[in-house]
Amino acid sequence: MNRFDYAFPFRIDPASGQAARTGYDTHVEQMIRQVLLTAPGERADLPEFGCGLKKLIFAPHSDALDATTQIAVQQALNRWLADQISVTKVQVGPAAPGQEEQLQVEIDYVLVETQSAQKIVILVS
Repeated sequence: MNRFDYAFPFRIDPASGQAARTGYDTHVEQMIRQVLLTAPGERADLPEFGCGLKKLIFAPHSDALDATTQIAVQQALNRWLADQISVTKVQVGPAAPGQEEQLQVEIDYVLVETQSAQKIVILVS
């Protein structure tokens, strides 16, 4: 099945003059990034939307921060994208040894519509 959705951020495709479109897998990845990188309160029309992942980068790195971030990511994705994905695993930690200023979030999930396993890695700095 070839399903297409609008690309994010919204833009006009120069070739067609229409709204740019992207494949379903990519569209879901874009939605995950939106949820995780939007801070609650940032959207006036939907003030509870988001996860606020960027604010966590300013906290000193620790195992407690990783666990808290893991729970926050899992809850946000389950709340906002449960009809699109089923999260199977979330791992959080520094992007590389000695780089505590950059947080890496790995998410394994299954697309509900196609039942295909996917993985996304988000670096927050």
